Amino acid sequence: MANGLKEIRKKISSVNNTKKTTRAMKLVSTSKLKKAEEMARRAKAFANKLNEVFYDIMDRIRQSGITNIDSKFFHNTDPNEVKVVDIIFVTADKGLCGGFNSITMKEVLRLRDEYQSKKIQVRFRCVGKKGNAFFMFNKIKLEDSIADLSSSPNYERSSEFVESAVKDFLDGKTQEVIIVHNGFKNLISQELKSVKILPLIPDMSVLDKKDITPHVLNISPEDEENVILDELAKKYVEYNMYYALVDSLAAEHSARMQAMDAATNNATELVKTLTISYNKARQEAITTELVEINAGAEAMK
Repeated sequence: MANGLKEIRKKISSVNNTKKTTRAMKLVSTSKLKKAEEMARRAKAFANKLNEVFYDIMDRIRQSGITNIDSKFFHNTDPNEVKVVDIIFVTADKGLCGGFNSITMKEVLRLRDEYQSKKIQVRFRCVGKKGNAFFMFNKIKLEDSIADLSSSPNYERSSEFVESAVKDFLDGKTQEVIIVHNGFKNLISQELKSVKILPLIPDMSVLDKKDITPHVLNISPEDEENVILDELAKKYVEYNMYYALVDSLAAEHSARMQAMDAATNNATELVKTLTISYNKARQEAITTELVEINAGAEAMK
């Protein structure tokens, strides 16, 4: 019985130590979340402004009478002629964030099966150690991968990473490029996002409904529209990649905060259960000793 009590005490001590760790990780994630959330908010504001400029240029080109845009960024292949698709997906560099990474992986594999059912080849480009480890374990080939970017988003590095996917699209090696990531929705939930970044297909109906602030742009209907569109399209794609990283980081901290909070609560409940078991075992041990003492006393009479 003494050995049993000792084991329970060890378990209680171990769970309490784990509880301290999970509580500390929750506090760290909460602190990091505030910073990441602010970063995501600013990135979203910039993305909205970039879209505004983009639609403004498209509107001016339309007003100039140009109906056929020659930029390769806007070359929309017939669905029946799509042969190769690049899927860029963002995962975390670290674990202990619940189902954050697995949700992204499931969506990536779902997209793979969907495209393969249409006889379309799928190539994967991975951001994050967890996604890379998952694909290596399942022996799925990665076209490209990068670590330490999802945990520390950087515009220059993200632009370099997506550059090869853009080049393959412009060279005709691929017909579509998609970014998949688990994005930040609010403090308690994340939102899975799958965005086709190439080819760029502007929603012309938006131009008729959106009140766009005028910009001073001089666009020639002969040559300059493609140069301007190519530069803007490149920035648009690069910033979509960067925004996916920032958005994913905020969602990661949110998911980890929830996971550590749940782990802390579970540890608290487990300590209560173990404490009750310990008290019962100790009470049984004391009762047994009293019975043995009384029995011995009676035997000596």
